[in-house]
Amino acid sequence: MRLKKMKRILIVGEKSYIAKSFEIFARNKYEIRIVSSRNQAWRDVDFKGYDSVLHCAGIAHVSRRAKMRSLYYNVNCDLAVDVAKKAKGENIRQFIFLSSILVYGNNRAAIDRNTIPFPDDFYGGSKLKAEEELQKIENNNFRLCVVRPPMVYGNNCKGNFKRLIKLSKMMPVFPDYPNRRSMIFIDNLCDFLCRLIDNDEQGIFLPQNDQYITTTELVCCISECYNKKIYKIKLLNPLISLLVKGIPLFEKLFGDLYYIPDEDNMNTVGFKESIKKSINGSML
Repeated sequence: MRLKKMKRILIVGEKSYIAKSFEIFARNKYEIRIVSSRNQAWRDVDFKGYDSVLHCAGIAHVSRRAKMRSLYYNVNCDLAVDVAKKAKGENIRQFIFLSSILVYGNNRAAIDRNTIPFPDDFYGGSKLKAEEELQKIENNNFRLCVVRPPMVYGNNCKGNFKRLIKLSKMMPVFPDYPNRRSMIFIDNLCDFLCRLIDNDEQGIFLPQNDQYITTTELVCCISECYNKKIYKIKLLNPLISLLVKGIPLFEKLFGDLYYIPDEDNMNTVGFKESIKKSINGSML
């Protein structure tokens, strides 16, 4: 019997957490090469012969200062479009762009496919601009997948999840505040990306774990991994309701930001198991 040929995947963004995780996750499924997005190194790479390009390069939350705007748009938008044009010119069939839930803003409830994006910072704005420019060059022979994941977490990840680990270690009590957050475990995201590649998909996708969580549930679940008890209190909830509307720190911790469940939900790894896997490499 003739063996099916492995698909060849080119990943742009060698420093990306998602890129490195996907390479490990799918290395036995595809022939994968990761290339750097820095110093124009990707321009010297021959794209021909690859089935899909997975674009993971980007910057996030470096600063909200106005002078940083051009850097966000140069890296998150212009670079992505330049890579896509090269891919299209070298007959790549599928281009997967890692965008973000933050194209909808930092505090948005019940997002679905009909929700109009409305970014409120340079990061979300630059990702949305990239999407718009990429859509101008897509066609049936150059299939664009725009993936807008919520907060991605996993073993050795950076960003907000790492900060929540530190917070869960420090806090003996935590507000029992009823917000809703969409998240996605890195293995679930990698599995979703494989589905896009295997099915030769095209379109906009909103992947998430199969359930929302509150920040309180997340912090308590993390603390359980360290055999630590956190006591939940509702005393501060009225104050949090005021602060979440105007202070970025409280907005990120306790604001709503979630997708309505749909066919993009992923449950390869359940929530509690995913937290245990994420913490496993961080245990002291």
